[in-house]
Amino acid sequence: EVQLQASGGGLVQAGGSLRLSCAASGFSSGDYVIAWFRQAPGKEREGVSCINTRIGTTYYADYLKGRFTISSANDKNTVYLQMDSLKPEDTAVYYCATSTWNSDYDGLDEDEFETWGQGTLVTVSS
Repeated sequence: EVQLQASGGGLVQAGGSLRLSCAASGFSSGDYVIAWFRQAPGKEREGVSCINTRIGTTYYADYLKGRFTISSANDKNTVYLQMDSLKPEDTAVYYCATSTWNSDYDGLDEDEFETWGQGTLVTVSS
């Protein structure tokens, strides 16, 4: 059974940085598609970034403008989301999710992701 555990959220001032972690377990192979999504208070969930370790690609939402970086640990058991130059509008619950049935996927369509971890709250103060 594939499981994801997100962590690393917290309170940070605007302009600061945080690194989120998504610990992954239960994959049948060493490769995966994992994405980060976020949901701000009163808003719909939106995609942030995706990594596909099998084909070696990363994908980012346009609105990020280069502020966030997704990566995987050398042992591929953890996916990180490095968030720099944080803004108050980045305040949200951040979720990681995986697509175990589409090993070629590289995007942020929620319908492609069937397994979700619990969220981690990121609060950016102004």
